[in-house]
Amino acid sequence: MSFSVRQLRYFVAVAESGQVSGAARELFVSQSSVTAAVQQIEQRLKAPVFHRSARGVALTPTGRALLPKARQILQLLEEAEGVTPADLTVSGTLRVGVSYTVMGYFLPHHVQQLAVLYPGLKVEWSEMDRQPIEDRVVAGDLDFGLLLTSNLADDSQLQYETFVHSRRRLWMAPTHPLAGREGVRLADVEQYPYALLTVDEAAVTTRSYWQERPMNVLIKTSSIEAIRSVVANGNAVTILSDMVYRPWSLEGRRIDTTLLADPVPDMRIGLTWDRGREFTPAMVALHDYFYRIFLTPALG
Repeated sequence: MSFSVRQLRYFVAVAESGQVSGAARELFVSQSSVTAAVQQIEQRLKAPVFHRSARGVALTPTGRALLPKARQILQLLEEAEGVTPADLTVSGTLRVGVSYTVMGYFLPHHVQQLAVLYPGLKVEWSEMDRQPIEDRVVAGDLDFGLLLTSNLADDSQLQYETFVHSRRRLWMAPTHPLAGREGVRLADVEQYPYALLTVDEAAVTTRSYWQERPMNVLIKTSSIEAIRSVVANGNAVTILSDMVYRPWSLEGRRIDTTLLADPVPDMRIGLTWDRGREFTPAMVALHDYFYRIFLTPALG
């Protein structure tokens, strides 16, 4: 008998949250259901996939080998469910400016999907900072910007729609004093060294919800991988979105997360365009693709 989709989904959720209880909350199921699914996988493999401890779980060598395969299976199933016939009527060229974080952690899957759905559509994706994207969209040098919409001004010449809301959480090593605690607040976080991400105006966003609180900044960097390593090593904590979260650093060390009790804004990703621009058929195709995928855009 093969693994079920449910078993694989529950296994991946536990691996990513580092806790059975955390996975159960994410999946909106009971802890016993998650535990049973993991045990069924272990019975099938005849080997444990997690080391259990009072702080949570960590992947065994068997679990580490299974995780990328489980993710790939779930991804393929998701893509299969979304299969639609290619639209050969859409053609032309689109110029889209993309901010760094969106390019690295959000866009690649959609580049592949768009190529399948619209084989006659050529999209030129160009990575750049937010301000040049805004300027070039208004000037007509870009058709769209695909970027973080949180910092767009409401009174600008740009129209935008937000399609993705990615929650921000506190990241820390499993051995950190804040790990496993409930109701952690910014006042608790400020006591510890902090790794501050600077790319895509992340530092500006961080300061918007930290406000006047003191920050014990250990390191400032535009590298998310550097942040990941510093946090996993236990040298600092950080607050970043689920979109860029991975449970392991490059050195193979674990990163735990928790939601903060204080309000922290989501990371928001969407399309922006000139307010007076009339959409071409190619622009309609790209806009409608994201609309269909995410279903409920928030109008700006």
